[in-house]
This record gives sequence, C-alpha cells and structure tokens, in this order.
Amino acid sequence: MKIDLISIFPDYFAPLKLSLIGKAEQDGLLKIEIHDLRDFTSDVHRTVDDTPYGGGAGMVMKAQPWGDATDAIIENDPQVIVIVPTPSGQVLTQEIAEQLSTADHLLFLCGRYEGIDARVMTDLSARVDLREVSIGDYVLAGGEVAALVMIEAITRLIPGVLGNAASLIEESHSLVQDNQTLLEYPNFTKPPVWRGLQVPDVLTSGNHGEIAKWRAAQAVARTEKIKQVKPPEGAQ
Repeated sequence: MKIDLISIFPDYFAPLKLSLIGKAEQDGLLKIEIHDLRDFTSDVHRTVDDTPYGGGAGMVMKAQPWGDATDAIIENDPQVIVIVPTPSGQVLTQEIAEQLSTADHLLFLCGRYEGIDARVMTDLSARVDLREVSIGDYVLAGGEVAALVMIEAITRLIPGVLGNAASLIEESHSLVQDNQTLLEYPNFTKPPVWRGLQVPDVLTSGNHGEIAKWRAAQAVARTEKIKQVKPPEGAQ
C-alpha cells in the first residue's frame, strides 16, 4: 500500500517510522510519503491560510496550495482514495478500516485552523473517491493525530504487518456473536497472583472448552457494560 500525507507539520509523522508500521515499510509492505503543504504555496511568505468569507473567528486554509498539492499526487494515480480527517465526517469503524486496508493508495489531507476551503473537497469529490472521516465526536487542533490513528487502524489489517495474524481474529470489534459485534474479553499473564489479585481459575484449568465459554461471556458482559454507560449530566 502507498500512503501519502499532506500537512504543514510533516515532522508530526515521525511515529510512522516506529513499531509495526515502520517495520512494514522496511519490509516493503508499505510506502509512506509525507508532503509539506507550504511547498505548494505561491507567495514568498508561503502562506497557507486567510480570513474566512462571511466573517468569524479563526483562519481558513487556502484552496490554491491544497489544489496544487493534491493535483501533483492525483495526476499519477487517479484511483487514489483521498481521506480528509474532520469531526464532521463519518466516524471510523473497524468495518471501514477493513475496507480501506485493501486499497492500493491512500492520500490523507491534514487540515488545521478552521479547516480547508470547502471548494477543495467539492473539486476533489468530482474527480476521485473522497472520504471525510472522523475518529470521534470531538475536535482536535489538526488532522495529523487523527491521520495517525486511522493509518494504524488500517495498516495493521494488511496481511504481514502483524507478526501473528491470529491476533486479528479475537479482538474488539472483530468478535461476532448472534450478529452482534463484541469487545474483547480481558487477558492475563504471569504471575498468577499480583497484588492480591488472582487470575480467574478457569484460565489456568487447561479446559479449553470452559475457557472459550468464559471468554465469550466476558466479551458479552464488557460490551453490555459499555452500552449502558451514560454521558455526563448536561452532555449533548
């Protein structure tokens, strides 16, 4: 998979050189290229933002740099999927991550300030597969952190990225029972007792049938508990 990222803070993506993603790139499973939006500006000050039409607080990212930056990538691959991290987008799910993990080429546009001039998305959506995606109902200072989250969620699903592919089978949002997606059951390791807390006896019993039943029950209980959690009083 090829991944391109456009940002005014290219150093933000240094973590992509670490851990599983870094190793996947070294092994040739991924190719990641980071582009500085300021390289596509047209003035001596390398300006990327301006005041919003209609007034209001904050600054809006200019269309011209984004247009030129995306054109440079899209002209080489019009089949690229363009992802814009934004709190107004579709919330990322495991299912969406699985779909995107099969793509050959992803391009992330990491906006800042009050966002990117909306005409950029209008223009792109007429030419490529554009996805506006959120990682939750809250606002960040920029799209870089959200892009990192999305990239990790997506790329770990690519065959060969995880050392043990079986790890993907019994994890949160991949467990399914009675057509319901479940959270993962709790896990334990040695020692059997820590600070007076003991590992459940069933896990040390060697009875794999009972262990499977216990894990299934725990997954259901965890999922139901999360569903019953209510937002703080006064939250919208």
